Amino acid sequence: MSTFDDDDIEFDFFDEPETVEATRRGRRRPKPELPGGRGGGDGPRRPPMRAPTGVVPLARLVGLIAIAIVIVVALVFWVGACQGKSKHTEYATYVSKVHTLAQSSSRLGNEFAVKLLSAGLKQTDLEASLQTYAQQEQQAYDEAQQIRAPGPLRSIHQRLVDAIELRAKGLAGLGDALAQGSSAKKTVAETTAETTALTAQAQLLTASDVVWDQLYRLPATQEMKAQNVTGVVIPESHFVSNPDLVSARSFGLLLQRLGGASTGGTPSGKHGDGLVSVVANPGSVSLSPSSATTVKVSAGLTFVATVQDSGDFQEVNVPVTLTITIGKKTILRRQEISLIQAAQTAAVTFGNFSLPADAFGARATVTVNVGAVAGEINLANNKASYTVFFTLS
Repeated sequence: MSTFDDDDIEFDFFDEPETVEATRRGRRRPKPELPGGRGGGDGPRRPPMRAPTGVVPLARLVGLIAIAIVIVVALVFWVGACQGKSKHTEYATYVSKVHTLAQSSSRLGNEFAVKLLSAGLKQTDLEASLQTYAQQEQQAYDEAQQIRAPGPLRSIHQRLVDAIELRAKGLAGLGDALAQGSSAKKTVAETTAETTALTAQAQLLTASDVVWDQLYRLPATQEMKAQNVTGVVIPESHFVSNPDLVSARSFGLLLQRLGGASTGGTPSGKHGDGLVSVVANPGSVSLSPSSATTVKVSAGLTFVATVQDSGDFQEVNVPVTLTITIGKKTILRRQEISLIQAAQTAAVTFGNFSLPADAFGARATVTVNVGAVAGEINLANNKASYTVFFTLS
């Protein structure tokens, strides 16, 4: 072995391990990555440390949730309020249209009653008026059909239409019945038949009020209550204010009056009325024409005059006046009896008195006068005066 070889061996022996060792120290094996995280090592890696949730973020979250709940609740109430307002408006609009029809029909009924009770009424005038009334009710019938009722009231609204139709047919039927029996001279049988025909047609008018009240107004009110609609009232409508006005007796007397008026002469037969009594209330104190009466005055002071039809015929529009005279002061009240049957009585009430201070303790005179009717001859029992002393109750 040469020296060269020795040098090489020594170089290889001493230098090689040093180089390898240096290389090992200069390089580090990277630690194997664990699943789901960084780093190395043989054991499981601890989760990274996080700062605990604070009070402020939690309160912020709760506040946002509360605001969201408030918005949702407010939205629900707003939608419900809008729906309720819309429903109320729909029903109120409907009832407003019905109210117009109801008032118009009721006014026509009052006009019809006044016409039947008119003094000196002629048959031709009554026939023309009945035809006009029937046309007006027919127009109201057409208008009622055009009204669009809210869904729950549509079937009930038909009863309103039926009521107005009955009024139109009844008025037209009365006109036809009068026209068919317009002969100047009638037998008893003819008069009876005409009276029966008029009464039958008038029953349609009476039935219309029943239909309106029982089959329309009552069910409609109950349905609106079920729908929680408040503040809206279904109106009343009465065509016949006094059932006696369209009774067989009243039509019989009407035909008698029409027979007398058609000739233009004075009504034949016995006609008249008379004052029966006068009572002061409260206390039902009867006034006497022969002696003074003490009357206690209160806020409800009234005088009730009873009038009797002393003739053989029905009388209409009988005027009655009451006068209180205290010194030079006079208090006057007027009333009217729209209809009174033969031999029957009717009461007239006078009230709303405001007596002067000097009326108490002083002598006063109460006078009641019943106006004369057509054909009345005896007027002796139409008027009476009473001496009265007013005192505080």
